Amino acid sequence: MLIEINSSIIKQLSKTELEVVKFINDNEDRLSELSIVDIAFDTYSSPSTVSRTIRKCGINGFNELRYRLASKVENQEIHDINEIMNKSIVEATAVIEHLSMTNLLSAIHCIRDTKEKSKRILVLARGPSELVAKELCMKLQVLDYLAMTIFDPQIMRIMSQNLQEGELVIILSLNGETCELIDAARNANARGISVITLCCSSTSVLYEYSRYSLIGYKHTHVAIRNYDVTSRLPLQIICRIMIDYLVEKMKKENPIKNLC
Repeated sequence: MLIEINSSIIKQLSKTELEVVKFINDNEDRLSELSIVDIAFDTYSSPSTVSRTIRKCGINGFNELRYRLASKVENQEIHDINEIMNKSIVEATAVIEHLSMTNLLSAIHCIRDTKEKSKRILVLARGPSELVAKELCMKLQVLDYLAMTIFDPQIMRIMSQNLQEGELVIILSLNGETCELIDAARNANARGISVITLCCSSTSVLYEYSRYSLIGYKHTHVAIRNYDVTSRLPLQIICRIMIDYLVEKMKKENPIKNLC
């Protein structure tokens, strides 16, 4: 059986949860083809019920269950795709674990202060990180922040030399080695402008010029090595956390407005 249960575990499971366990054990041969939604549908339950059941049985979630299954099957494709999926799980979990809560909250408060002062937020990035920066800027704009993206090296160097008091610079850089981003951070810092850096390198020069540094985690496995197209998932996760927190604060402070 894929899920081994004893009498003590059985006592903790509801009738529906026992059906979920039975279904998984009875369909071990095709479980690699099923998603958690498929299992929920076939057991007349919900994905949350399936997930809760698996955890009650001592397995750390549906992905660990599939990982155990992959080690038993002979299909190499199943092994390969499972390893790739596990990479994303490891990376996402590690990003959250690496984040400093103090720095994260301080950075978010800095962003909120900029809005209250009606000052600009400049979001800087280069290469594939520009896509993450665009999304972050768009969401800040939706939340009524005066945000703008700058990707051109010459423009960011010039604008960073002419920033006004109260303005804010947010830099997104996976490796923290891009020279024009470092120049912009240095220029902003010299003018007393707050810089928030989102990066996945603990040794980046950017931190020297940043008021707040949010350091994520980048998986060592790189799929495409000939080009700088490494996944920006760590940066996306950090941005999502910041935006979601800003939204929650707005809901609490303006409950009537959010009901409209």
